[in-house]
Amino acid sequence: MDIDTVLLDSEERMEKAVESLKKDFGKLRTGRATTTLIDGIKADYYGTMTAIAQMATVSIPDSRTIMIQPWDKKGMGVIEKAILKSDLGLTPVNDGRVIRIAIPPLTEERRKDLCKISRKYGEDTKISIRNIRRDANETLKKLEKDKSITEDDLKKSIEDVQKLTDKYVGEVDKRCAAKEKEIMEI
Repeated sequence: MDIDTVLLDSEERMEKAVESLKKDFGKLRTGRATTTLIDGIKADYYGTMTAIAQMATVSIPDSRTIMIQPWDKKGMGVIEKAILKSDLGLTPVNDGRVIRIAIPPLTEERRKDLCKISRKYGEDTKISIRNIRRDANETLKKLEKDKSITEDDLKKSIEDVQKLTDKYVGEVDKRCAAKEKEIMEI
């Protein structure tokens, strides 16, 4: 293992941490319709737990409505039940052809709760990025101890790892600020 491998591995892992944060933010309800809200919901479709997106067309006709059009009319009832059972607190309306879900506007209290949750997601991501930095630094110190790299290489590599850490922590802060702004937007 060499310095470049350690740096590339660290950057890749930090990128994955930020991607995970994006997914977490996608599941937060912001008062605006998004298909990611129902991504995690599965329905019992012919004895198999199936994601709604795999048995219907999911679209956003306007900013406050999610429309689900099942490919098989028999799936209509199971999709509706699955949405009702989910912890999203959404009520589907079935008109026989499509299921519509109206996204109600959020109360001020709920917006503040969602901001706290988004900050927690951000902090958890920063912790995982710092853990990646720690792992990289330990690996670099081990390489120096094994005489694979020089002391000067070690210092420069640790600085590079810190620059990577700062870059990704900054990215997390930027995403958290944008998400809070989106949540507080009426």
